[in-house]
Amino acid sequence: MHGQESAEPTRIAVAGSSGLIGRALVTSLVADGYEVVRLVRRPPRGPDEARWDPKGHRVEAGALAGCRAVVNLAGAGIGDRRWTEDRKRELRDSRVLGTATLAEAVAALDQPPAVFVCGSAIGFYGDTGQRAVDESAPPGDGFLAALCTDWEEAAASAQEAGVRTVFARTGLVVTRHGGAWGPLFPVFRAGLGGRLGDGRQYWSAIALHDEVAALRHLIDTPELSGPVNLTGPEPCTNREVTAAMARVLHRPAVLPVPSAALRIALGEFAGDVLSSQRVLPARLQESGFRFAFPGIDDMIRAALHD
Repeated sequence: MHGQESAEPTRIAVAGSSGLIGRALVTSLVADGYEVVRLVRRPPRGPDEARWDPKGHRVEAGALAGCRAVVNLAGAGIGDRRWTEDRKRELRDSRVLGTATLAEAVAALDQPPAVFVCGSAIGFYGDTGQRAVDESAPPGDGFLAALCTDWEEAAASAQEAGVRTVFARTGLVVTRHGGAWGPLFPVFRAGLGGRLGDGRQYWSAIALHDEVAALRHLIDTPELSGPVNLTGPEPCTNREVTAAMARVLHRPAVLPVPSAALRIALGEFAGDVLSSQRVLPARLQESGFRFAFPGIDDMIRAALHD
C-alpha cells in the first residue's frame, strides 16, 4: 500500500467527498487500503461518515482523531448557476467557513494530522492574459481571486499550530462527469462545439486521474506546503482545446460562441469563462510529480474512460 510500510496512520478525513474530485479521491484511497472518514452535513449513514457543520463551526468529536491527513474539497459549484449576490455569498461561505472550521478543529487536536490539504483554485491569479504564472505570482483581480485569497487565509489556525498546510490550486478538471468540462462532451459529440469568444484565452486543465494523483502526492510529500498549482504542464488556448475536442471525438467544431451570447447566458461568470489563465505547475513538477496525461489530447482521451 502507498505509504503503508511505515507506522504512519492510514486514516484520512475528506470533506467534500460527494463532489466530483472528492468521490474520485475517496475511491483511490479506499482502493489502496486507507480508512477514509467522509465528513457530511447530514446525519451519518455508516461508520465511515462523521457529521460536520461548517456554518456552525462544529465537527463531530473524534472525527479527525488519529488521522494522517485532513483534506478539504468542500464548496458550492462555481459554474452551477448565475452569480447573484446571494449565490456569491454561498460560494464564499461554503469555502471560507468550511476551511476555518476544519483548520480550527485540526489545531485543537492533541495529536494533529501530518498535513491539512485545502482546496483552492487557479482563479487566485485572475486574468493572466498571455503571461505564464506559477505559485510565485500575486493574487489577481475580481471575485474569484478575492474568494481564493479568503479561502486560503481561512486555514491560518492550522498553519499557526504548526500543521503542514497545502493549498491545491486546481485548474479545469477534464472529465465527462461534471465540473466546468463535463457539459462540453455532449455538445461536441453533437457536432455543436466551437471556440468561446475569440478563442485566444488560455485554459489550464488537468485530467481527473492526475488531479487525484496530485492530491495524493501533496499528502505524501513532506516538503510541500503553501500553494501548489494542480494543472497540466502545457496550458492551451481555448481555440486549441476546441480543436483537440473535435479531433479526439471525430466531430466538427465550426460554431463559435460569441462573447455577447456567453454574457447573456452566464452573466458575471462569463467574464471568467472568457478570461485567460496560463498557469504552470512549477512546484508540483519540482517535487517530482509525473503526469500520466500531460497533453490536452491525452486528457480528453482519458476522460472518455474515467
